[in-house]
Amino acid sequence: MTKIVLRNVEKHYGPVQVLHDCNLEIRDGEFIVLVGPSGSGKTTLLRIIAGLEHITAGDLYFDETRVNDVDVGDRDIAMVFQNYGLYPHMSVYDNMAFGLKRRKMAKDEIDRRVRKAAEMLNIAPYLQRRPRQLSGGQRQRVALGRAIVRDPKVFLLDEPLSNLDAHLRVQMRTEILKVHRAVTATAVYVTHDQVEALTMGDRIVVMADGRIHQVGTPDELYDLPDNRFVASFIGTPAMGFFDCPVAQAGGRAEAKPAAGRIRLTGAQGSLLARNGRDKVTIGIRPERLSLAQRDDASADVLLEGTVDAVEMLGAEQYVHFVVEGGELTARVPREQQVRAGQKVAFRAEAKHLYLFDAGTGATLR
Repeated sequence: MTKIVLRNVEKHYGPVQVLHDCNLEIRDGEFIVLVGPSGSGKTTLLRIIAGLEHITAGDLYFDETRVNDVDVGDRDIAMVFQNYGLYPHMSVYDNMAFGLKRRKMAKDEIDRRVRKAAEMLNIAPYLQRRPRQLSGGQRQRVALGRAIVRDPKVFLLDEPLSNLDAHLRVQMRTEILKVHRAVTATAVYVTHDQVEALTMGDRIVVMADGRIHQVGTPDELYDLPDNRFVASFIGTPAMGFFDCPVAQAGGRAEAKPAAGRIRLTGAQGSLLARNGRDKVTIGIRPERLSLAQRDDASADVLLEGTVDAVEMLGAEQYVHFVVEGGELTARVPREQQVRAGQKVAFRAEAKHLYLFDAGTGATLR
């Protein structure tokens, strides 16, 4: 196993800077996920770890060894790509054994490793087939097997499941985690799918615009996002936001929505007072909202708006509604009939609100 450390890593393509001051420590044996929208820099960061891209500035360490100038072939890594990259004229067995043969490993040891990996991945019956005779999921298992047999210190996986259908992706997520537990190598996994990130990662690195916005466990990112971007990217359906005027008075501050009311906790009022702005961005997750009557005097938070769209998902429905200053989504039981264009009121507890600086997007704490 290997600890990977990036210190102030930057990457430029001519005048274009695609990675900005990236600092990250990946622990021995950890399964860490790089997640973010297209163009966020996650694949570039993975390729730098692999040695496929040179670092413009900063340092990369494997354990205590600086590897900036170490060739990709000497880093003891194995990569699995979105495109399987299998040799079509070779059998499954030969595809998996190819790298070991290039290293002139003994035939008995090659055979042992290939068959062990094939059993682990449930592809032992297909060892004599060609890639074209396999399903997409089976081909992806072969690509994983080709990496496993090398017994590397580090696994790097670049969106390996994006070519599979939804059912196979769920199945292969489980398979990859089983493999990781069995081989115990450090693993870095790139995806744009935050569901994959939440279900697979020991920790998650959230990236956007070439910057690392936050690193944490799935619980930490969901419950304690550092900024509005992380809050919006982690969670399905996404957190909703609206801008709300703030009234400052006597060292305290109150949020004053255009329709409805918000009774902040004492700590939240103090945060707004320290922030000193006349507007705040408020976020709330869909599961924290429930339908209410407009005259509900007991609710800490009562928000009134107009239903924009309703998504039916069997046992529940997602109600997207517009309020003054933004849009929110509520997760509602299907028994509660709601239709587009309807005027609605939703209630919530003040402790479940997230407060963000309206200018910077940073979480107020």
